[in-house]
Amino acid sequence: MKINLKSGIGQLVFGMKEKDVKAIYGEPTRQFKDDDKNTIYLYNKEKIRLTFYADEDFKLGYLIAAHPDLELFSVKVLGQNWESLKKVLEEKGIKGFDKETYDSEDNYFNEANWAIFRVEFGEVIRVELGAIINSKDEFDWKF
Repeated sequence: MKINLKSGIGQLVFGMKEKDVKAIYGEPTRQFKDDDKNTIYLYNKEKIRLTFYADEDFKLGYLIAAHPDLELFSVKVLGQNWESLKKVLEEKGIKGFDKETYDSEDNYFNEANWAIFRVEFGEVIRVELGAIINSKDEFDWKF
């Protein structure tokens, strides 16, 4: 599963509607509404969580992925030592990470790409991607 910064993961593209996602993956393993009335899809096989924003006509706006085959710049992400991955990212021009620590996890957030790399015990365990907000303070939908 290839991470496409600013766009999505694999065939999933920010701005898709629920029907577009179902055409690719079928029915979700589980679905529910969060506190903001957004629709959440969980796909166990793909190890991905999708958020469709209620305020944006239920467009796909956020992804959380933990699939072992996640790749970025042809490098496997999960299980990768954070410092090694960070070096690869910086070589590709992805710089500027804000670090927040929660219990045993460190989250490294890159605002320019709206990406969070969740790290525990020095290794990446999960990746979160959000749709980019443009200079007009609107989502930059890719689909």
